[in-house]
Amino acid sequence: MSVQERKERERAGRERLIVATARELAEQQGWDAVTTRRLAERIEYSQPVLYSHFRGKREIIGAVALEGAAEMAVALRAATSAADGPHARVTALARTYLDFAERNPAVYDAMFQLDGGLAFAQEDTPEPLKDAFAALLDSLGEVAGDGVHPALLTEVFWAALHGLATLSRAGRLPPADAERRVELLVGRLTRA
Repeated sequence: MSVQERKERERAGRERLIVATARELAEQQGWDAVTTRRLAERIEYSQPVLYSHFRGKREIIGAVALEGAAEMAVALRAATSAADGPHARVTALARTYLDFAERNPAVYDAMFQLDGGLAFAQEDTPEPLKDAFAALLDSLGEVAGDGVHPALLTEVFWAALHGLATLSRAGRLPPADAERRVELLVGRLTRA
C-alpha cells in the first residue's frame, strides 16, 4: 500500500469517526450539543483537523443525513421485499419508515428537519437522497392508479408519513392509535 493510499484510508476513517460521533452525541443530547469543539474533544483530534474534513456543523449534519438516507433505503427495501402483495408492501413501507424515524430521531432530524446544505428534488440532489425516495416510489408506484403520477403520490404519502412521525414524536398524537393510523392511511391508498 502506498503512502497516499494509507493517508486516504486514514482520512476516510477520521471522517467516519466524526460522523459517527456526531450521530451518537446528537442521539444522546440533541443537535444543540453537537459542536465542533465537543466533537474534537470526543474524537481526540484538534478542531483544525475536524475543519479539514467538514467546514462546520452544517456539513456534518449533511453527512449524517446522507448516511441516514442510505440506511433508510436499505431498511425500506428489505421490509417491502419480504411483503406479499401491494397492500402488504405499502403497510411494511409505512411501518418501517415510522419505525426508522422513531428509533433514529437525531438522524431523522438531520435528514428532514435541519439544514445540512443538501438539495432535495433537484438535479443536484445527492444519490442517497434520491435512492431513499426511490425506495418509497418502488412500492407506491404499483398502487398509484390510472391518471396519478407515481412520483406525486409518493410525495404525498411521504408527507403523510413525515407528519405522522413528527406529530407522534412531539406527543401531538395519542400513541395508542399509531397502528390504526397506518392501517387507515394504507387502507385508503390500496383499496380496490
